[in-house]
Amino acid sequence: MTEPLTENPTPETSAALRLPVEGMECAACAVRIERRLRNVPGVREAAVNYATGEAAVAIDPNAVGLDQLVATIEAAGYGVRTETLRCPLTRAPSDGELAQLFARTNGVLAWEVVSEGETPVLQVRYVPVVADPAALQQQLAAAGLLAEHERQAVPTGREALRREREAHYRDARRRFWIAAALSIPVVVLAMWPGAHELAGAVWIQWLLTTPVVFWSGRPFFTGAWRAFRHHAADMNTLVAIGVGAAYVYSTVATVFPRFFEAAGRAPDVYFEAAAVIVTLILLGRMLEARARARTSAAIEKLLDLQPPRARVERNGHLEEISVEAVRVGDRVIVRPGEKIPVDGVIEEGVAAIDESMITGESIPVDKKPGDSVIGGTVNRSGALVIRVTRIGRDTVLQQIVRLVEEAQARKAPIQRLADRVAGIFVPAVLLVAIATFVLWFDFGPEPRLTHALLTFVSVLIIACPCALGLATPTAILVATGRAAQIGVLIKGGDALERLRQVDLIVFDKTGTLTEGRPRLERVVSLNGYDADQLLTLAAAVEQRSEHPLARAIVEAAETRGLKLPSVQDFEVLTGLGVAARVDGRLVQIARPAFLAEQGIPVPEEMVARLAGEGHTVVAVAVDHRPAGLLAIADTIRPSAESAIRALHRMGRRVAMITGDSETAARTVARRLGIDEVRANVLPQDKTAAVAAFQAEGYVVAMVGDGINDAPALAQADVGIAMGTGTDVAIEAGDVTLMRPDLRAVVDAFRLSTRTLRTIKQNLFFAFIYNVLGIPIAAGVLYPFTGLLLSPMIAAAAMALSSVSVVTNSLRLRRFQPELLS
Repeated sequence: MTEPLTENPTPETSAALRLPVEGMECAACAVRIERRLRNVPGVREAAVNYATGEAAVAIDPNAVGLDQLVATIEAAGYGVRTETLRCPLTRAPSDGELAQLFARTNGVLAWEVVSEGETPVLQVRYVPVVADPAALQQQLAAAGLLAEHERQAVPTGREALRREREAHYRDARRRFWIAAALSIPVVVLAMWPGAHELAGAVWIQWLLTTPVVFWSGRPFFTGAWRAFRHHAADMNTLVAIGVGAAYVYSTVATVFPRFFEAAGRAPDVYFEAAAVIVTLILLGRMLEARARARTSAAIEKLLDLQPPRARVERNGHLEEISVEAVRVGDRVIVRPGEKIPVDGVIEEGVAAIDESMITGESIPVDKKPGDSVIGGTVNRSGALVIRVTRIGRDTVLQQIVRLVEEAQARKAPIQRLADRVAGIFVPAVLLVAIATFVLWFDFGPEPRLTHALLTFVSVLIIACPCALGLATPTAILVATGRAAQIGVLIKGGDALERLRQVDLIVFDKTGTLTEGRPRLERVVSLNGYDADQLLTLAAAVEQRSEHPLARAIVEAAETRGLKLPSVQDFEVLTGLGVAARVDGRLVQIARPAFLAEQGIPVPEEMVARLAGEGHTVVAVAVDHRPAGLLAIADTIRPSAESAIRALHRMGRRVAMITGDSETAARTVARRLGIDEVRANVLPQDKTAAVAAFQAEGYVVAMVGDGINDAPALAQADVGIAMGTGTDVAIEAGDVTLMRPDLRAVVDAFRLSTRTLRTIKQNLFFAFIYNVLGIPIAAGVLYPFTGLLLSPMIAAAAMALSSVSVVTNSLRLRRFQPELLS
C-alpha cells in the first residue's frame, strides 16, 4: 500500500537554517536569491554566499516553513539540493505517526511509504546539511520502525557536497578540454594567412565551432534562459549574448555571404572569437571550481580526523563497526596509537592524549578514569575503555565543523559594497554594451558593423562579475578554516572585520590571565584558632560552593587529610562570599571589605601585606568574630606576558577586570605590563565596566572564560571566549579559543589583519578589471592608438580576474601562528 506524499507541516524550533543552493553562477545570482528570501514573511535575515553555494536564513519557525524557503529559491530560478533516504521498515506506520515523528526534524521536505514485496519501504526527501540522515534513522529506530541491522552508513551533507563539487569540477574539465581541442584548428584556420583561400575553410570553422558553442557552452545558454524566464540577468546572460551574437553573425555570413556582398560589406566571420571565448571562460570556471574546492580544505581535514570505524564491546563481544552505528552508552576500546572515534569518558586505563588537532596544543595531555576525551584526538600511550557520551552532530569535532561552516556563511560588512554593485551590475553592463554597439555602428569608422559587434561582445565578456562575488567570501572561507586548524574558532566575516578595528583588549583575570586553578598559599589564624581548625571550618562551608577559590580551599584541606563536618543553612552571597552553620556555629567566608561592612573587624595591615604579595585574600568569621585570613594565589598563564607584549607591539592597549583588591590586581598588572586595571569588580558589574571603556571611545574586545563572563562578552564589540577541550563555549563570544594559550588571541588579531588586507586586494583586483576593462573593451583607446580589445583577450582577462582573486585568498592557508618569546 502506498501512502500519499506528505509535506512536513512544522519545522524544528531552530530559527537558523543553511540551505545548499544550486545554479548560482555569479554574485548577482546570490543578491537576487537573498532579496527574494528577505521578502518572505517570517524570514528575519538571509545571506546568500556565492563562494560556498549556501543560503543562511534566520526564520520565525512559527511563521515560515522549510518548504516555503525552497519554493522561494526555486521561484527565483535556482534550486535547493535534496537527497532521498530509503529505509526498509519493520511495519507499515500510519501517516499521522510519521507526521508526528518528522515534525520534530528540521530538513525533511516530504516522505512516502511504498511496498516492495511484503516489506514497506520509507522514502524520505530531505535537505542535506540541514538534516542528518543518521539522526533520521535514529528517530525511526527509537520509534520501532527501523531494525538496527538495517541502519545505513549514509554520506553526510558535507561528504555529499564534496562529491558534488568534484563532479562539477570533472564536468567543467571535460567541457574545457573538448572545447580546447576543437578551438585550436578554428584559430589556426582563422589566423593562418593562406587559410581563406582553402575551399570550405569557413564551413570547417562552422562545423568545429558549433559543438564548442552549443555543447561545451551549453551551461551559459541554459543559465541565461533560466534567468530570462524569471525576469533577471546574470553572468550567463552576458556570456550567452556575447558568444551568441558572434556565432549567429558568423553563421549568417557563412550561409548567406551574398547578402553582405550586396550591401558592400565583406562577409567576415568570428567563429574563432566565439570558440575561444567559450574555451577561455570554461578554463576560468574549471580553475575556479578547483580553487573553490580547495578553500574548504580546512573543513575536510577536520572531518578526516574522525576515524571511520570503532571497536565496540557489546554483550561481552568485541566487534568493529562503522562510527555512524556507535550509540551513546557503548563501551569503545582504543589501543595505543589509534584515534579516539567519538566523545566519551574514560572508564578504564591511563593514557597521554594528543589533542593538537583540536586545540592546537602540541603537548599531549595525561588522562585517567573519569576524564573526558574528544573524538578525533590520538591515544599516544596506553589502552583505554571509553564510555560514549556524544555522537554525530553533538560531538566537539562536529560542533567545530558546524561553527566553521556557519562562520563561512556569514558576510563581512565590507562585502556590502560588492553586493550593492553586483545587484545592478549586469543590467548596467547590458546598457553599456548596447550603447557601445549603437555608437560604433552610427559614428565609428568602417567597417562599422564589425567594430560595433566586436566592442559589443568584448564589453559583455570582460564585465563578468564573478571576481566581485568571490572577493570577500573566498578570503573568509580560507581564513576561518585556517583559524580552526590552529585552535581559533571565529564566527564569521563580521567578527573578523571587527577584530581589525579593536584598540582595547580587556582580559578577565581568573581563568583567563591565570590558569584558573588557584592554590591556598598561607593560613593566618586569629583569636585563638589554629590553622587546621580554621581550614576545616572554611573547607566544610566551601565544599558547597563552585567558585575556583572555594575549590582551592577544599583541595588544601584534603591535602592535609582534614575531616570535614557537615553544614546546614548554606547561603551564597553573590560575588561577595558564602555562609553556613557548622556544628551550630555561623561561619562566614567573604572578601575582607564585606566583613568589615558587616561590623566584623579585619586586620587591614595584614590584608594589605598579603594583597601586596599578589595574593587574593579571603577572610573567615565565626559567630561574627574574625577567625583568620586565607591567602590564595592563582598561577599566571605562561603565555600571558608574551601575548600582552605582542598586543602592545600591534598598537593595542590592554586592560584587566578582576574582583581582586586594588593592590593584588596592580601587582599582577605590573608583572604583565597591563595598561589599565579595574579591581573590586563584582561579576554582575563586568558588563558595566566594558560599557564604560566603550563610552570612552574604545572599540573593545573582551577575553573571558566564556561562561561566567558571558554578559560582558556580549557587551564587548568582540567577545573572545576561552574554550575548553570538552565543552566549547561557542555561544559565549564571537571568537572561541580552543587552546589554553593567550597567544591565540594574538593569532586572531594577526589573522584578522591579514584577511582584511586580502579582501581589499581582492576587491581591488575585481574592480580594476572592470573599471579599466569595460572602457578599453568599449574602444576608448581607439582614437589614440587605433587598437580595439579582442573579445578573446576580454575572455582571458575575465577568467584571470576570478582565478587571481581565488588564488590570492588561498595564500591565507599558509598563515602560521607567531612564535612569541
